[in-house]
Amino acid sequence: MIPLRDINPRHRFPIVTVLLILANVIVFVIELLMPSEEALNALILTWGLTPARLGSFDPMACITIVTSMFLHSGFMHIGGNMLYLWIFGDNIESALGSARFLLFYALCGMGAALGQFLADTGSEIPMIGASGAISGVLGAYLVLYPRAEVEALVILGIFARLVRLPAAIVLGMWIVLQLFSGLASLGAEASGGVAFFAHIGGFAAGVLLVLILRRRRWWE
Repeated sequence: MIPLRDINPRHRFPIVTVLLILANVIVFVIELLMPSEEALNALILTWGLTPARLGSFDPMACITIVTSMFLHSGFMHIGGNMLYLWIFGDNIESALGSARFLLFYALCGMGAALGQFLADTGSEIPMIGASGAISGVLGAYLVLYPRAEVEALVILGIFARLVRLPAAIVLGMWIVLQLFSGLASLGAEASGGVAFFAHIGGFAAGVLLVLILRRRRWWE
């Protein structure tokens, strides 16, 4: 199931959502322009989030919590992430306001990093991608707009069909898949390169944070 758009009008132009997408695309272009595969790997090793490095209290590792959120491994990786951010991010930005949405996005990314770190503290595999922070956006959307319709492409073998489903079903199925996949990956040497616990951590952070930040006077 591939979400294509939601039937949920926004009330303001999503400037932060657009800027986040633009920033991710610019960084991805920089990756494409790296002179060699060795240089690209060095970039990812330096700026990707490595749980073992974070656990060693390396000050530089704290910076990679943020930088890793703008690195992607390929066109499908960044394309899928930016599609989800565009579909669901504008409404969360509209609900929270641009400044609070930026804070929300950053904190969800941190929650994602914590989730993956706690799941595999000794891993030396760099974690990259915006999906952890975007998972927080999905969690917030599920809380605020469970009945909003999402138009999705459902592919069954050689057949494909457009359907409209409530966000509660689309996003509920997504997080259940992450939970099962995360549990299945425990104790395994590899999980297909997907940081499932980052998705789970980001989603949980999004559910919690939107309940706090959506209040007009949340700081009091």
